[in-house]
Amino acid sequence: MTLDVEDYFQVEAFASIVDPARWDAFAPRVAANTNRVLDLFASAGVRATCFTLGWVAERHPALVRRIVAEGHELASHGYGHQRVDRIGEAAFAADIARARALLEDIGGVVVTGYRAPTFSIGPRTPWAYDALARAGYRYSSSVFPIRHDLYGSPDSPRRAHRCGALLELPMTTLQFGSRNLPLSGGGWFRLAPYTLFRAGLRRVVGEGTRAIFYFHPWEIDPGQPLIAGASARSRFRHRVNLAAMEGRLRHLLRDFAWDRIDRVFAPELAA
Repeated sequence: MTLDVEDYFQVEAFASIVDPARWDAFAPRVAANTNRVLDLFASAGVRATCFTLGWVAERHPALVRRIVAEGHELASHGYGHQRVDRIGEAAFAADIARARALLEDIGGVVVTGYRAPTFSIGPRTPWAYDALARAGYRYSSSVFPIRHDLYGSPDSPRRAHRCGALLELPMTTLQFGSRNLPLSGGGWFRLAPYTLFRAGLRRVVGEGTRAIFYFHPWEIDPGQPLIAGASARSRFRHRVNLAAMEGRLRHLLRDFAWDRIDRVFAPELAA
C-alpha cells in the first residue's frame, strides 16, 4: 500500500497552468487529507509506504513525524514534483538529494525508497537509477508498464527487477492479450467498478504477484477548490468519483492484506 503525499494543485494534470512558484499562494489541504488517510490506515491496521514530497515535508513537519510514529515507511517523491524526463540529470540529482536530506532530518529515519512524479522514469532517463543509487536510495517504484498519454513504459518488465544497483518495483498491471491493463490505483481505481477492480487484483495476486497500490491524499477530498483554467479533460481526470474514493478505499483495505514496501519486498532488497 503506497501513498503519494502531495497537494491537489501539484499534480501533472495542472502542471501547464499552475506555476510551482505560486504553490504557496494556494490554501494547503495536504496535511488534513493525509491525516484522514492515516486514520483510515490505523482503523484497518495497515502500514503503508508514504512517498512524500520534500516541498510538503518542509511545510508540514508534524505530518512527516506522524507518518513515522505510526509505523509507516517514509519514502521520497522528490522535492518539487518535477518530471524526471524533463529536468535533466543534474537537476534531478539535486532534487532527490534535497528531498532525502529533508525527509531524514524531519523524520529521523533512513529513507531508501523513491517514486518519480508522474512515473517519469523510463527509456529517456537511463541515468536516473545511477543518480538514485549515488544519492543513497535502494529502490524505486517509478515505472508504470502501460501505454498512457502522460506516462508509461509498456515494454518494461511487469515485476520487480534490478536496474544497476537499484531495485525497480513497477506498478501492478494485468496482462490481457498483448496489452497491460492498469491495476494499481489512481484515476483507474476511481473510474472502474470496484468489483471489477477487485476481481482483477485477485487474479494478479493469485498468480503470485505482490501488488502495489497507490493513491493521493487529495483523492478523498471532493470539496477541494477547482483549478481555474484547467481543461475539461484535466478536470475530469482529476475529479472523477472523488466522493466515492474513501468508501472504495475502506473496502480495499479490508479485502486484501497490505503492508509497507520495504517489508513486502524485503527478500529482493536484501539480495
